[in-house]
Parts: sequence; structure tokens; C-alpha cells
Amino acid sequence: MSLEETINNEVKTAMLARDKDKLEALRAIKSALLLAKTEKGSSTEMGEETEIKILQKLVKQRRETADIYLSQNRNDLADIELFQANIIQEFLPKAMPDDELEAIIKAAIAETGAASIKDMGKVMGVATKQLAGRADNARVSVVVKRLLGI
Repeated sequence: MSLEETINNEVKTAMLARDKDKLEALRAIKSALLLAKTEKGSSTEMGEETEIKILQKLVKQRRETADIYLSQNRNDLADIELFQANIIQEFLPKAMPDDELEAIIKAAIAETGAASIKDMGKVMGVATKQLAGRADNARVSVVVKRLLGI
């Protein structure tokens, strides 16, 4: 079942359960997918990698917005954003364990011949292609820096 079909089924379930908060998060996903599909220059069929990037972007936006609300002591609004981020997170693949992530990054370092932090861009380029959708770039960056000796 495609992500779009899964979201549509979840929307129906949330509507029947009268779960407004979950429904709002699901509709945000559906809207983002539809926008990406109808963007100028995009094909009608979207790959899984594109769908994952869209979901990651939505989660990141929700978490950043929640941080802003928390800094302004608006916990009520932050809770809504974090709830939506958690709902969207459910549709993303499970995060890769640290030991697997480190093994892939070590292989990328060996492949590029990186020796210092100056080579971080090369390593990140190779690693992000291999880890597309399975690990957050911020997390990858931290591990690359640690392995390159910062």
C-alpha cells in the first residue's frame, strides 16, 4: 500500500473516531503530498524517497515551530505542534541504529579517502546518498565530525 493510500485510510479512521488533532496532522501530510505532486515540473508518480523527504520536512517544521512556541512560553501551541510531529513521524521509516549508521559512515570515509575535517563535504555527499530517508542529516553530520576527529 502506498503512503498516499495509507494516509487516506488513516484520515477516514480519524474522521470516524472524531479525532480532530490527528485529523489535522494527517491532512497536513495529504496536503503536502498533493502540493508536491502538482508542482510544476514534477511527475505524477512520486518515489518513496521523495515522500520521505516531504515527511521529514514536515516533522522538522513542526519541531522548529514548537521550539519557538516554547521559547515564548506558549506551551499550549507547542504541544499541538509536537503532537502533529509525532503523528507524522509514525509514517517515516524507523531511525537507523547508531552502530549501523557509524559503519556506513566509516565506509563512506574509506571510499572518499577523507583524512580531516576539510573532507567532510565529500563524506557527507556520499553518506547522505546512501542514507537517504534512513537517518537525519544533522545526526549524520555529528557522527562524521566525531569520526574525522573534531
